[in-house]
Amino acid sequence: MNGPTLHERPAASASWRIALPHTAAAVPVARALVRTALAEVEHAADSDTVELLTAELVANAVEHTAGDGPIELVVELLPTGCQVEVHDADPAPPGNLTRPAEAEPDPWQEHGRGLLLIRALSSSCGHRPTESGKAVWFRLPVVPRQWRRT
Repeated sequence: MNGPTLHERPAASASWRIALPHTAAAVPVARALVRTALAEVEHAADSDTVELLTAELVANAVEHTAGDGPIELVVELLPTGCQVEVHDADPAPPGNLTRPAEAEPDPWQEHGRGLLLIRALSSSCGHRPTESGKAVWFRLPVVPRQWRRT
């Protein structure tokens, strides 16, 4: 049989870099793009978690960065897992992404859980400066074969 099957890891890496509008419409577009990317290469990362965390990164970039320039979604699929980055023009680091929040989020508030979800559900996350602002990222490993849905 040629090529990977649904239960095999991809043999090579693949990556995508896509400009998204600096509007709330970017969130469902980003979710659809990562879902399609994972399905196209039959990648073994948990697509539901990748979609959720990607949506949180994109929503944070749209909501918390000034200007109307595009944001950029970068998806890298590797045999060991995937990394998703969102680039924006604001050089300021994202709140409490890499350290625990000083207080628990208010369960009655609509906002305040995105970075907590990213920290809790990713294998690692962080941010780095770029020439035009910053990149905020997370990584997820492939799901072991025995844990996958069939």
